[in-house]
Amino acid sequence: MGSADPLLEGLVDHRPDRATITADVLAGLSARPRALPSKYFYDARGSALFECITRQQEYYLTRAELELLSRVLPEIAAHAGPRVRVVEYGSGSGRKTRLLLQGLDDVVAYTPVEISRTALLDSIRALAVDFPAVEMLPVCADFTALPALPPPRRAARRTLLFFPGSTLGNFTEAAAVAILRGMRQAMGEEGLALIGIDLDKDPALIEAAYNDAAGVTADFTLNLLARLNREIGSDFDLSCFAHRARYVVPWRRIETSLVSRCAQVVHVAGHAFAFEHGEAMHVEYSHKYDDAQFAAMAAAAGLRVAAAWDAPARMFGLRLLRPA
Repeated sequence: MGSADPLLEGLVDHRPDRATITADVLAGLSARPRALPSKYFYDARGSALFECITRQQEYYLTRAELELLSRVLPEIAAHAGPRVRVVEYGSGSGRKTRLLLQGLDDVVAYTPVEISRTALLDSIRALAVDFPAVEMLPVCADFTALPALPPPRRAARRTLLFFPGSTLGNFTEAAAVAILRGMRQAMGEEGLALIGIDLDKDPALIEAAYNDAAGVTADFTLNLLARLNREIGSDFDLSCFAHRARYVVPWRRIETSLVSRCAQVVHVAGHAFAFEHGEAMHVEYSHKYDDAQFAAMAAAAGLRVAAAWDAPARMFGLRLLRPA
């Protein structure tokens, strides 16, 4: 008998297993400075907390991107044309996806690539109800190591890669170029990529977005440790770490860390890691771009900026890329 849930039947599932997560954590804790991979933020609670972050007053990024996307969708649809396959990197809750699918002409299929299985299935189930003509082909995976994507039943005229939310900014420039290079390969000669980028602006405005007054971002950051404790048996004491997010002007990026509140020892898979009081453990970058830097990154990946749209006061940007 087949699965009662047709979406589960079609799910491509490449979730990282315990051994992979443990190896990544051990490597990060053994490095100097210490670091933990930000991709492990997104368990079920982490995904829910991030959705809450996007609704905080200080977090301008999601509001600005949604308003911008709504305004320029007719232009995006004109560039894309009919019968596209949409592939989204890091799909999350699907709020922006819904707008995009509504605005495009005759979408053939939608393939979200999302590392959080819970967020992926919740999003795809809701979208499948509202877009019954669009074939849903979910992939649970790390989009930086993209597996072969399932082909749609109906032939698509082109592939449109969708990478919203300024997630590209979570990577170093070299890693971001590598992701763009992978997108260039995935899109084919006729493909397009629509990418959200946060633009450089007032440092105080940027820093506030990652330090909301309600403390939701701090809870989100600390939840990474709770997930590791649960899934790989580490013994991080959440009360002994503090969230810190600072904007580093020369690098045009937020650097988010978990800072040890005391001298302590953390155990992971039989290994002991001593932390000094005040020692910072890096967990995420959030780069902000100017036009020249982003265009240069695209060019290094074999892409060019075909269209650019900015929110008022350059609060956020959308960039449409095509093969150079």
